[in-house]
Amino acid sequence: MGADDDVVVSETIRIPRSELTLQFSRSGGPGGQNVNKVSSRVQLRWNVLSTPSLPAEVRERLEAHHRRRITATGELIITSSRYRDQPRNIEDCLEKLRELIVAAAATPRRRRPTKPSAGARRRRLQAKRERSERKQTRRPPGREAE
Repeated sequence: MGADDDVVVSETIRIPRSELTLQFSRSGGPGGQNVNKVSSRVQLRWNVLSTPSLPAEVRERLEAHHRRRITATGELIITSSRYRDQPRNIEDCLEKLRELIVAAAATPRRRRPTKPSAGARRRRLQAKRERSERKQTRRPPGREAE
């Protein structure tokens, strides 16, 4: 198995083609009579849970972000029927896979806690006072504090 058989995501992440399963079926959409004869739709399956190709933190983020694409057995499913020919749809599936993994490999930035500005606090309290006064004017006379 050479480097040509790998799907290169980054310098550290490479997925051997042997881990990927491709299935083909007839695609819908335009294509005339040819669409009924050619299996150009591609479905790529890759077992995310058992792959040694992904670091643990990348796998966890991929699972968390794409729960709906992963089956109960741990297979990530990506389909493509964008193009009329099979090789371009295969390349499209591989590109989608690369994009998903690159997004999962990016470490999320930690949130820096912030406080409301003094002006924002002042505006909030002013709005509360105005709401309170507006509601007090709706009360019938004689019923001040209850």
